[in-house]
Amino acid sequence: LVWKSQFISHDGRIPKRDKLQRIVDNLLIGKDAFDAVIALTDVYTGTNDFQDAADAKAKMSDWVGNNPNFYPHVAQHDFEAWLLPYWSRIQKLAISNKSLPGSIPEKVNHGNPPSYRIKEIFETGKCQRSYNKIRDAARILKDQDLMVSINQCPEFKAFINTILKLCQGDLIP
Repeated sequence: LVWKSQFISHDGRIPKRDKLQRIVDNLLIGKDAFDAVIALTDVYTGTNDFQDAADAKAKMSDWVGNNPNFYPHVAQHDFEAWLLPYWSRIQKLAISNKSLPGSIPEKVNHGNPPSYRIKEIFETGKCQRSYNKIRDAARILKDQDLMVSINQCPEFKAFINTILKLCQGDLIP
């Protein structure tokens, strides 16, 4: 089994409505077609497009139409929720003893999403630098067990299980 994948970024925001449908259709049709499209967005995109993960998945599915090869996924509220289980690592990198913002990562307040919490600990910590998603997410996750986050974040687990399913791998219970 060969699984071809390609990451396509859309400036931090998922395309909407007809544009998303065109993109998905174009990726699934033709001689260079992919077997599946997995869409991943945050609930919090700087706009009020989505109320929560369920709303975002429903809207993306509705925009694309009934396509069994389209798999919408959402980070509730933003990607950084999936980093919160590594709070001790974040504290170490930020040089801070700021306490964990909540015990359930994907339920951390929408009005003050996880990315803001991580930015705050970096800016108030002794590391004297602001949080940078590209640089610091990689540093936070370096040598960490992803199962820690998968087991605490149902949306992350669903995302990983979709990838495993498409690769015909064993799903995470």
